[in-house]
Amino acid sequence: MNERSGTLFRWLWRDYLRPHRVTLGFAIILMMIEGSMLGLLSRMIQPMFDTVFLAGDQDALWWVGLGILAIFCTRAISSAGQRILLMRVNQNAAADMRNVMLRHLMRLDSGYHQVNPPGALIERVQGDVTLINTTWASLLTAVGRDLIAVVVLFSVALWVDWRWTAVALIGIPFMVLPSLLAQAYVRRRSAIARDLAGRMSTRLDEVFHGINPIKLNALEAYQATRYDTLSQQRVTSEVKAATGQATVPALVDIMSGVGFLGVMIYGGGEIIDGTKTVGQFMSFFTAISLAFEPLRRLGMMSGKWQIAAASMGRVRSVLAVEPTLTSPASPLPAPSQAPDIRFDDVHLTYGELPVLNGTTFTAAAGKTTALVGASGAGKSTIFNVLTRLVDPAKGTVQIADTNVRDMDLAGLRALFSVVAQDAALFDDSLRDNILLGRDDVRDDALRDVLDAAHVSDFLGQLEAGLDSPAGPRGSNLSGGQRQRVAIARALLRNTPILLLDEATSALDTKSEAIVQAALERLSAGRTTLVIAHRLSTVRNADKIVVMDKGRVVDEGTHDTLIAREGLYADLHRLQFSERAQDV
Repeated sequence: MNERSGTLFRWLWRDYLRPHRVTLGFAIILMMIEGSMLGLLSRMIQPMFDTVFLAGDQDALWWVGLGILAIFCTRAISSAGQRILLMRVNQNAAADMRNVMLRHLMRLDSGYHQVNPPGALIERVQGDVTLINTTWASLLTAVGRDLIAVVVLFSVALWVDWRWTAVALIGIPFMVLPSLLAQAYVRRRSAIARDLAGRMSTRLDEVFHGINPIKLNALEAYQATRYDTLSQQRVTSEVKAATGQATVPALVDIMSGVGFLGVMIYGGGEIIDGTKTVGQFMSFFTAISLAFEPLRRLGMMSGKWQIAAASMGRVRSVLAVEPTLTSPASPLPAPSQAPDIRFDDVHLTYGELPVLNGTTFTAAAGKTTALVGASGAGKSTIFNVLTRLVDPAKGTVQIADTNVRDMDLAGLRALFSVVAQDAALFDDSLRDNILLGRDDVRDDALRDVLDAAHVSDFLGQLEAGLDSPAGPRGSNLSGGQRQRVAIARALLRNTPILLLDEATSALDTKSEAIVQAALERLSAGRTTLVIAHRLSTVRNADKIVVMDKGRVVDEGTHDTLIAREGLYADLHRLQFSERAQDV
């Protein structure tokens, strides 16, 4: 095991296996017992031939037979025990690793998730972790059982005749260099295979999330071909890795065959001239024969470890990434009441593209402020900066005169309730989607929230009512129903700031009226920021902020902005003329 492999194994032991060291200790003891039984079995072969079969000793027949029975019973019990204990540790360690990975990934910045597709991350959490835990369990079994078996079996062979043993092992030195080359090859091919597995998961994620556009555009064959291409590349890499992995046990077989030939030629003469007994030869032959299989498994472990090392490197590379958006060492308290929100000369660039360019405005406490402008004006980025999903390159964002960077990150985000165009519902019941893990909500309080959000209006149409499944991404509900569930969630959250991002833009007129009424009730007494393309939904806002190319170009009430004949008036006329044409 090279230095890098040793580092990976120390990481695996320190972070995931050490808490289970007692259980692992018992499992290793049972493995050693299981492995040593093969040596005892080969040792019993000599009296079975020399004393029982050739000398005809009736008394020896019983003690030799019962001894062999005891060996097999001990082997069976120790084998079952170590497998059960090892499986318990294996599953717990895998669960711990997946939980650590998931918690860490959720802490990372949104920018990380923008450049790392979900399918690739899912493959690291699921596929890589499974491979790692399968391999370390096999490695531990190889050390605790197979290595002990080989040591004991060769001890028996040495006890019979050390010269025969030396002849049997004559080819071992010639395996060293090919084995090292095979290990390096396996690691390279395994890394490629794991990367392809992540890309395949990404492709599946895109297909299943975009199944309707695929059907509507007749892209089934196109997507299947793309996936098949990745599949064939993975097959090639996996086969090449398996080829390298199979090289070492193949070399073991060849060298063992050469060794047996030497023993037959050298030891056969000693049997013929009576220097050695048949029982001694059979005991030696059995020991060496039984050593073949554990030797082959030990030989395969080097290749398996290289495959696992590739996965461990991928997992550790994720865990090594630290979030850049963190809480300050001494955070200031977040406000408990509806606060003022102020953007002061805020600049932000995504790559080479400037998104916010000196954005400055104030949203008054307890009032509704609407953000309007063409697509790409920077409206959604305002929400991302305010909630610290991203930090600006320049300028400050203040809530109640406190810079958002000076607040605890969790405390800051606890100030907001968000209702967006695409309501983020989970594949759980409506109740779970509204409560989001809370168990302190009284039934009457929940009922009030359902009534206020107009969720009660459609619950009677669902067979299981509030316990009905929402479906993947809320697919069992209509757009208006999903929005009302999201509003109920926001009402229950009861935060001082409300963010509405195109909350009614995808709804029909009837659903929009219902949702709009619920939103008005939700925004009462809260500092509310609204993003809207449909200007009719924000004409009653206390203030409308007009944005263009990342800058605030105008602000005021609807009537004031119309009278100024600026960009807002142009947008209003454009929408009015489009609606007139639609009619």
